[in-house]
Amino acid sequence: MKYGYYPGCSLERNASAYNQSTLAVAEKLGIGFSEVDDWNCCGATEYIAINLLPAYALIGRNLALASQLPVDATTGNNGHHPQKQLVAPCSACFLNLSKADHYMAQSPKLTRQVNEALAVGGLNYDPGSIRVRHLLEIMVDDVGYEAIGSAVNRPLYNLRLAPYYGCLIVRPSFHGQFDDPEYPTKLDTLLQTLGATVVDYPVKTHCCGGHMTQISEAVA
Repeated sequence: MKYGYYPGCSLERNASAYNQSTLAVAEKLGIGFSEVDDWNCCGATEYIAINLLPAYALIGRNLALASQLPVDATTGNNGHHPQKQLVAPCSACFLNLSKADHYMAQSPKLTRQVNEALAVGGLNYDPGSIRVRHLLEIMVDDVGYEAIGSAVNRPLYNLRLAPYYGCLIVRPSFHGQFDDPEYPTKLDTLLQTLGATVVDYPVKTHCCGGHMTQISEAVA
């Protein structure tokens, strides 16, 4: 299984442990990642709220660079997917990349404007040529619980865990829902596969406040 890989800014810095864990687990499970060369920040959520076109051009650049990855490095699960596969472990990056691809596909005007900006750097992006996927999705849907379970060396038998999905990876419908948007269970099942005891967590899809901390700490 081979995928393009977009780590994003957080995984390069304050969430570097997540990046290290992702790469180590991927290697153990036979997943090959080809990191997008010269990627840039996805803009998180702030830039889209400030200036829409430059924000989508910023994200579109990453998609254009990902589309240049070799086909044999982005085939996904045994080449069953016609599009090149790009994995974004960060939920915000996953949302922005898939959102930009979706809206460009829906709006020829937006696609034209984004590509006019990208042309300055010699790039172009054809909407729909990349399938953006979250790490949880490929672990569950491509690798599968059985293969993951058989690779466990130290089961999490003594841990009681409450899974938290947040609102970015299962709610928006434009990137294709891989779990129930209101009450997802795939992360629950994955944790159980690893040996943990999963406890009920009714707010597992509630917003965490996210970037509201930059606006109002009290509200967040």
